[in-house]
Amino acid sequence: MQIIQIAIDGPAGSGKSTVAKIVAQNLRITYLDTGAMYRAVTYEALNNHIDLDDSTALRRLVDEIDLKITLESVNINGKDCTEAIRMPEVTQNVSYVAKDAYVRKKMVALQQKIAGDQSVVMDGRDIATHVLPKAPYKYFLVATPKERAKRRLLELEAKGIHITLEEMIAEIEARDKIDQERATAPLVQAKDAKLIDTTALTIDDVVQLILADVLKAGVKRH
Repeated sequence: MQIIQIAIDGPAGSGKSTVAKIVAQNLRITYLDTGAMYRAVTYEALNNHIDLDDSTALRRLVDEIDLKITLESVNINGKDCTEAIRMPEVTQNVSYVAKDAYVRKKMVALQQKIAGDQSVVMDGRDIATHVLPKAPYKYFLVATPKERAKRRLLELEAKGIHITLEEMIAEIEARDKIDQERATAPLVQAKDAKLIDTTALTIDDVVQLILADVLKAGVKRH
């Protein structure tokens, strides 16, 4: 069977996770939300009152954590944390955990293992550059900070969480800065990745662009 690797990168709120999930469903292949992996580590660190700048403590945590992620759920040490990892406190701190070199090394190794013998659509911030550098299909999604903030607000409001647009824009821009400036695997467009500005596009628009590109290249639905 043909192995397909599709890498979708981009900053917070660019739509990459939603797009990646639908593309995977259309092609009937595995979807892996790498962001959920870093969120899970962040949630567990906060839950255990770990200083996010304490590399030794983070190393111990990531070595011991029992993490299971499926399309529907995130399970940490036997506990369903699917909703908990999406809470604002985790969102505000995940970039600090994700920049830790050892945490990234462990997560990347796990991601590569998952993609080793099956077709996958994987989204994140360093998929095309570090996790799956040889993936034949690479996309980099972007949108303006204001548009990305609006999308995040809609997600939070659906959960009964309310903050201002200005606060969300500031949070988005702060996360971008951390992600782009971290020493290990910073957020950057791979040279061979196709840029898609999603600001004025619907989710379906972006999905169809990627599917058309992949199917045009001869990929068959599994």
